[in-house]
Amino acid sequence: LNVTEEKFVLDTVAGCTEYKSMLDVVVNAFYVQDGRYCPISDHNLYIVICYLATFQLEEIGLQCFSRIVKSLDTAKMQQFLRFFFNDLYLNTWIKDEWCHFYDSEYVKENLIDPLLRWQPKMQQLIEKLTDKLSNHTTTVKTSRVTQPREFNLTVPKPRAIPPPSPAPLPVLPKRRPVPPSIYKPPKERKQLEEIKTKNIQKAKVSVFCLLHVCKGDPFSLNTLPVQGTILTGREIDPFLPQYLEVVWESVLAQYFEELTKQPQDLIDNIPIKLNTAAILREGALYQRKLEEELKRIENLQQGAGDPSEFLEWQKQMRGKDLEEQLTEIECRRLQGKLSYEEAVLAHQNVIQENKKKADLLREEKAELMHLYTEKRLQEQKEIKELVEQVMEGHKNVKQAKAKIQEYKQQIVQQVCEESGELLRQALEEKEDENRKRYELIQQIRAIESTPSIRHKFVDLTETGGHGLFGEMSIVELRECLALLKEAQKAAEEEKRDQIIHEKQAKEQFILDKLDQISQFRAELGRAAALKQEEKKKSQSGERPMKDERILNLQKKIVEKTMERKKQAGLL
Repeated sequence: LNVTEEKFVLDTVAGCTEYKSMLDVVVNAFYVQDGRYCPISDHNLYIVICYLATFQLEEIGLQCFSRIVKSLDTAKMQQFLRFFFNDLYLNTWIKDEWCHFYDSEYVKENLIDPLLRWQPKMQQLIEKLTDKLSNHTTTVKTSRVTQPREFNLTVPKPRAIPPPSPAPLPVLPKRRPVPPSIYKPPKERKQLEEIKTKNIQKAKVSVFCLLHVCKGDPFSLNTLPVQGTILTGREIDPFLPQYLEVVWESVLAQYFEELTKQPQDLIDNIPIKLNTAAILREGALYQRKLEEELKRIENLQQGAGDPSEFLEWQKQMRGKDLEEQLTEIECRRLQGKLSYEEAVLAHQNVIQENKKKADLLREEKAELMHLYTEKRLQEQKEIKELVEQVMEGHKNVKQAKAKIQEYKQQIVQQVCEESGELLRQALEEKEDENRKRYELIQQIRAIESTPSIRHKFVDLTETGGHGLFGEMSIVELRECLALLKEAQKAAEEEKRDQIIHEKQAKEQFILDKLDQISQFRAELGRAAALKQEEKKKSQSGERPMKDERILNLQKKIVEKTMERKKQAGLL
């Protein structure tokens, strides 16, 4: 169909669906009165003609309507049009029934009056159809005789020649036993593991010895002569982990002190890449600060007090508290250092006591070694006497071993004969099983070679015939699916355009926020620089005063270190 015809068909179907209840009144009455012998399958045909005559006659014209009517069955159209364009029916019960669906004035002006105006011309059309029926000569159709046809049977394929029977299975030779060395790990792996553990132990001992050598100077590891140095017989210091911890704390303190000496501008000017959430969060922060500042200025204009004096006093008090906290921290650090010096002295005293105990243990060890050597000599004499007795007994054992060897050979020969018989029986059973399996395969192949007809013709334009409402064929289903896919694609395109517009608006909003944040940062940077200069000026006039507790602790630490060095010299 072209575009005009397709539009006309779609409008007609839509109108018949919309006014179906009103048109059913006329068609059902026609089946009751004049169309008692008409087939019920023509119900939709009468609904379409009734819709065209009632609503579309003014638009399509009488000529087009006459062509549609003449293209259909003449008797059916003549009978239905004579019933529908009856003056009595239109003015009485058809008008009353249609008034149940619409207003009476609308029915009279828009439906009944146009039909009455077209009635004279419709009467001429009905007369033409009547004349055509009277001059029509009926032709009797002769029934065709069914002629039989031969069945189109498939020619069966010739049967394949069965393959020859399989050859008997060969007798396998007796296999060799698996050597026991396969299940044992190689000796080289065990030797490598032992060498690895020894190297690890040597490395640990050498590291601890080096650390023990440099315990007097924390940074003397770099100055030790590595080549030609021999470390033997030195005890590992049990206090070494605590000493290394103190050295590590001093290195960390020096590193943080260097970090604090770096200029603050370098730290503040590090570029940071912001994401969308960070930009919005910072923008909200600056907006909140701006609102607070405006609110404070508004309160000052209304006569509220300036909290700057209170804030200055609060700042001074916090500074004093901070100084006290720093003093307390310094005292704790010095107390820890003092306890470290005392612990070193106690450790040196423990070393002296351990040396005395070691001397006593060496003496006891020498006495025990002397007793052990005497006992070992006595045991060796007893073992020699026992070996002489055993050698005499071995001469009698050789004859008994020869007899046992002959008995074992006889047993092995019997076992070999029995195993050969069992193997022969197993081979016979296997041959019988293979023969049965071959016969079964031949039967299956013969069944599969028989032809089978598996043709099923499917008409995609026919419905399933299940009697369901809205039942469609596969072709109709494919057309509906194509329409749904086009609608879905149009919705996706519309959604994609909407997302793009929203994204562009959001990016513009983020750019505006970035400009606002850069302005706020510049202002805050200027204020911070001014504040830093004022702070430097205020700090230049002050001189730090040390607390008395810190001075006393420093004196005690100096005394303890001198005492520790003297004790180390004596050691």
